[in-house]
Amino acid sequence: MWKRLKRRGGHAGGGAGGVGVRRFVRMLPTLMIVGGLVFELLTPTVYTAIPLFVAAPLIAAPFFSLANTVRTGIAAMLAVFALRLATGSLSAAVSLIELLTLATVSVLAVVICEVVRRSSEQLASARVIAERAMRAVLPKPSDRIGGLHVAVRYEAAQADEFVGGDLYAVTDTPYGVRLVVGDVRGKGLDAVETVAVVIGAFREAAEQERSLEGVARRLERALAREGGARRGGPDATEGFTTAVLAEIPAGLSRVRIVNRGHPEPILLYPDGVLDVLEPSVPALPLGMGLGAWPDRTDEWDLPPGATLLLYTDGLSEARNEEGDFYDPAARLRGRIFPDPEELLSALTDDVRLHTGGESTDDMALLAVVCPAAGQPERRRPVRIVGPAPA
Repeated sequence: MWKRLKRRGGHAGGGAGGVGVRRFVRMLPTLMIVGGLVFELLTPTVYTAIPLFVAAPLIAAPFFSLANTVRTGIAAMLAVFALRLATGSLSAAVSLIELLTLATVSVLAVVICEVVRRSSEQLASARVIAERAMRAVLPKPSDRIGGLHVAVRYEAAQADEFVGGDLYAVTDTPYGVRLVVGDVRGKGLDAVETVAVVIGAFREAAEQERSLEGVARRLERALAREGGARRGGPDATEGFTTAVLAEIPAGLSRVRIVNRGHPEPILLYPDGVLDVLEPSVPALPLGMGLGAWPDRTDEWDLPPGATLLLYTDGLSEARNEEGDFYDPAARLRGRIFPDPEELLSALTDDVRLHTGGESTDDMALLAVVCPAAGQPERRRPVRIVGPAPA
């Protein structure tokens, strides 16, 4: 439900089907010209295919380069010129009007192409700025924090114009190593601003609050202040952030988690068994503007050699061509990943295979390994190459 709200007005589909549609659209101007030629040759002279020739450069304008748009317009004009020359009607007033119309439309198509190109450059520039801002507020943590092995990964969507609001942070505190992974509703620079607010509030609260519930309350207040200051009025309740907070106390083989409407973390054991860490009581996302939420911390054993995986719904809601969601638990069950970097690399590779390289949402991953005594720094994992075993 939160996914649909966050991506209101976003992309749909993707995968190989989207690639096929784009290829067809790019072939359409040529098909228009060829179809016009066939129509003119096979029908009586009282019928005309000029609308097909006129449509060719207009269709090319938003999808082709400027040079290819010009070539399409010239090709359409040459096709009509050759047809009228072959029929001996080139000097007729109607033929001259047809050629003049084609020339006018071709010039208009060139103008449209240039406008689209500049708009695309502006969008690309905005995305680059947003991505750089996101990288600045999401610095890569050290790979060793509080005796734990840590790995993070941020994968930007391939089929979207704007960077999303996925976030992560890891910090060593007097209460143990504390982590957060979240997903801000919305995209672009507004989402990056909210990410900065959440990360800043988390780092401060993680050092000061004795409990994860206290950290969640501090994040709630920070988002309420940010929402009221930037939006005000009734719009202040429209923004929210799904998040999962985790705490691994020093010297204890336990993990404590507060989940605020976020995909459930996965705990992978050294023997390939895994658990999906579902909250005992479902909770609303942060910043919903519905008053204080009674957070509840759940605890699980975190034995040596086990890996805690936190992720955003860019992973769990990635779709393939048939519309099937990616199921990280099913794909990981029975696999061994003692090194967190290898785990995240295998996951991102497998998601690309699942989606055909056309992801429609950003994806943030965070993996933490509690090393076992005598465990080597790196061990070759079993790669994900196909469906999980039954």
